[in-house]
Amino acid sequence: MTGGVLDPVVDALARFDGALASVDVDAAVDVVERLLDDGTDAVTVLVDVIASAQRTVGDRWQRGEWTVAEEHAATAVSVSATEAVARKVRRTPATRGRVVVACAEREWHALPAMIVGTALRADGWDITLLGASTPPVRLSQYLHDLGPDATAVSCSILGALPTTRRFIEASTAAGIPVVVGGSAFGPDDRRAAALGATAWAAGAREAIAAVHALPTVVAAAPPLSSAAAAEQAAMELAHHRLVSALRDRWSLAAQIVTTEQNPLDSVHDVAADVVNQALHAVSAALLTGDPRTVSDTATWVADLLAARSVDRSLVGELGRLLVADLRDYPLARALVEDHWTDPITTGPR
Repeated sequence: MTGGVLDPVVDALARFDGALASVDVDAAVDVVERLLDDGTDAVTVLVDVIASAQRTVGDRWQRGEWTVAEEHAATAVSVSATEAVARKVRRTPATRGRVVVACAEREWHALPAMIVGTALRADGWDITLLGASTPPVRLSQYLHDLGPDATAVSCSILGALPTTRRFIEASTAAGIPVVVGGSAFGPDDRRAAALGATAWAAGAREAIAAVHALPTVVAAAPPLSSAAAAEQAAMELAHHRLVSALRDRWSLAAQIVTTEQNPLDSVHDVAADVVNQALHAVSAALLTGDPRTVSDTATWVADLLAARSVDRSLVGELGRLLVADLRDYPLARALVEDHWTDPITTGPR
């Protein structure tokens, strides 16, 4: 509130959130178009309305309030709203250079890249948006054909960090600077720097500033630690076998509780997702040297299960299963032993 008058962006966010909850595309698009017509800048609409509301969508799934299907339906509405903003900003000629914006291979969350790409277009950059799960060979071809001034890569899941590294290698090998961002990179530039990125951005506003500050030409990204990279590659080859073994031995199915008030997708799907994320977290820690991926994932698992009335001891059990099943991967096993947090032994946060 300002002087007793509701901030139009705050009001718009509330109405946009309601449109997501009711899966009302027309209402969501109307919210953003009205803001733009009233003079609100496109980046504010993208960041403070669409991206902000989308974070709430993810939180609702995390708390067990929404199913995956409801989350996906709301995300589709946000995509339509972002496309409406993109149509508006494309009416103004591009006055800067070109940026290729891509999602790492295995990264199917295209909305963050769309938001960043649209924000950069609003700032005057000519944008080529490659979409979800772009293969590295496709990126390389675009870099060769377009010769952009920069590459921007979005990565929100830890399992896509290895392919993000391949994007960084492809871009910097061509002398093109690369800025990375997304929740998989955490709260600072540690993982981005470890993977050889030229810059890291926490969000769309920061991406605009980062692209402005990029050097014209960069050297190829330096090689990763050979021992850790070799172990990560071996884990990646064994990933499906490890997931299957862990999921079948973890006692999630015997302890989970569901009620009509607390809808839950199938136990099998939840177990598979959690085990996948746990292994991806270890893999990411090997690649980046950042063990927070492991401890943060343990906390995520604890919160996810607590919201679904599951015994907290399951988090520690999964950690012990990881230690046992990673016996052939000594660096990975040590990461779990040292950084997988058991909420039973550590107490409430």
